[in-house]
Amino acid sequence: MWKLATPVFGYVLIVDALALIAVLSTAALVPITTSSLLWCGLILAGEVVHLEAAQRIERIRELAADGRPHMHLQSIWIFAGLLLLPPPLATLVIVVSYAHSWVRVYKRRGVIHRKVFSGATVILACTAAGAVLWAGTGHVAPYVPYLDGFGGMLALLTSGIVYFGLNYMLVIVAILMSNPGKPPRQAFGNPSDVLIVLAAVGVGCGIALVMTVRPWLLPVLMVTPVALHIGLLLPQFQAAARTDSKTALLAPEFWVQLARNELARAAELSSTAGVLMIDIDHFKAIDDGNGHLAGDEVLRAVAAAIQGSVRGGDYVGRFGGDEFVVLLPGTTSAEIASVADRIRTAIARIEVPVPVVRPGKPEVISGLTASIGAAVYPETATEYTILLQAADDAVFEAKAGGRDRVVLATARTELTRPEIPDAL
Repeated sequence: MWKLATPVFGYVLIVDALALIAVLSTAALVPITTSSLLWCGLILAGEVVHLEAAQRIERIRELAADGRPHMHLQSIWIFAGLLLLPPPLATLVIVVSYAHSWVRVYKRRGVIHRKVFSGATVILACTAAGAVLWAGTGHVAPYVPYLDGFGGMLALLTSGIVYFGLNYMLVIVAILMSNPGKPPRQAFGNPSDVLIVLAAVGVGCGIALVMTVRPWLLPVLMVTPVALHIGLLLPQFQAAARTDSKTALLAPEFWVQLARNELARAAELSSTAGVLMIDIDHFKAIDDGNGHLAGDEVLRAVAAAIQGSVRGGDYVGRFGGDEFVVLLPGTTSAEIASVADRIRTAIARIEVPVPVVRPGKPEVISGLTASIGAAVYPETATEYTILLQAADDAVFEAKAGGRDRVVLATARTELTRPEIPDAL
């Protein structure tokens, strides 16, 4: 925590201090009854069972959430506690929930200040949501008996939005401040995660209602949180299957699938499509001379340059090694040549700091060039394999011509299978 940048450190301390003030100022607002102690015990038991059942899934999600909000499903139990418990017991649910997660998911790795900060944001979110419920019902916790009719529904819905929105905003600000070099869009996380966590708030309402009417039905609802946890993993698995881990571009298999589908659509609509094959010149010398870590940084920088040079609807993928591909739907020969030259120029402007400088080697890699081959459907070819091969051959032609240039492939003669006669 002491290694955080000063603005981030100050922000974390302010949020933690505000949460402590919120806990102290609400501690005596609602008396603790026997019923509230029973409900607190049931909620804590449910949280423990839930996290124990899903700890492996949660560990995968925690590791994959670097630089993004970690959308956890502890909100199910925390929101249920907000609806049923006096503030001190609701705070106890939050503390136990995050402590349990730190021990069982984080395995006591040195990130406790993050858990404290996350718990503080949830305490502030619960305080704000509780104020909404108090204003909407005119009563203090437990709120469930007074959430009746349209007014009760509106108060509950507003409190859920305030609970999630405030927590989400506080975490995003911390992420943006801690990662100034990363794209701001990344800080907002996966939209599907947001929807599922909002659903978790709804499940928390259901659990609170069941506890007040039929508490012995709680085990039946335990299937829902685990199912939601599995649902949270699906977008991550899909993204992993479609994305190249090193460059964050489309993975080769997924790009090929998109290219085949786009060519089929172009044939159906009598449209056009273009393919670019991009090869970094002398990349092996960069990799061998500066090390693989520097080579990886170059690949990431080139990927970003290509992505920033194409049109909005184009698809950029890594084809393998130092080769990249771009699919350009609805393009002409003149347009694809213009995009290709824009990419070539952007790559030439790249400057990549070397992570570990070797003796006698520069600290910054610059002067990169690329040989680019272009092919257009149906002008060059009408079949995917031949079209891609034409673009690849054009890359070799660009290299043979002196590198750092764009070559547009010429039309290819496509072989057709001979027809088999009906009878010999």
